[in-house]
Amino acid sequence: MDGQGLREEINQSGMSSNNSGKSINNVNEEKKNVQEKITTEDIKNDTYNEDSFKLYPERRGKKYNPTWFETAVLGESRREIDKAKCERNVYSCLEKSPLIKLMMSALKGSGCEVDISRHISCEVCDKKVSGGYDPELNQVVVCQNVARSEWMVQGVLAHEFVHMFDYCRAKLDFRNVDHLACTEVRAANLMHCSFLSAAVEGTASPFHIAKAHSDCVKNKAVASVLAVRNVSEQEAKTAVERVFKRCYNDLEPVGRRLRRNSLDMEKAYRQRFHYGYFD
Repeated sequence: MDGQGLREEINQSGMSSNNSGKSINNVNEEKKNVQEKITTEDIKNDTYNEDSFKLYPERRGKKYNPTWFETAVLGESRREIDKAKCERNVYSCLEKSPLIKLMMSALKGSGCEVDISRHISCEVCDKKVSGGYDPELNQVVVCQNVARSEWMVQGVLAHEFVHMFDYCRAKLDFRNVDHLACTEVRAANLMHCSFLSAAVEGTASPFHIAKAHSDCVKNKAVASVLAVRNVSEQEAKTAVERVFKRCYNDLEPVGRRLRRNSLDMEKAYRQRFHYGYFD
């Protein structure tokens, strides 16, 4: 689990590896004024992707305004109820899920310990997404109106913690489509795809079982790039193909591709000490 795939991709893109061991608090100190610096002109200049912000209306201090139908049918208190339930599910995952506890240990071991109240936020999102990672504020967003079950919240946290881990250990630039494609390949590879999920998506058949997992990873990575970047489907596919071999083989910090209905999560958590990860 040496993380060579991501580091090679960063270096090939002209970015140096960042192994200085900075804590998240130090990174946040350097970025403490970033929220005030974000302007409409920044967004127009693609410093930030305007399309991705539309998916997360509560980012940067904005407040979600429900439609009259939502207010009439669901009531004004629904948002608060959803938020409280989401936060309970987050806390439960952090306490009970071997996979989430592994990722928390890996982040801490990499010098980026997670403060639950600072780095995880339950918010109302566009229903196209269930979560996201905000690199400017170094926050994982859990979409309280979409990820309603503990199982879904675990999936969101696992996926987004991969992005947080990649951002922690390397100078990952999410505006660089190759960097984005690499971390999306890693998140799909480590946290989502199995033969069963590939079969459900139609990428697996008796004739190409060996390719089923990699095809699933590519499909998910392309979809994720398209969700947050204003690029064509062909541009997203090309970026994923460019980085795929290196990033697909980078299994840090999980050390394996998780199989559905197996004990892989528990095994990965128990073996974390071999890689310097402690609670």
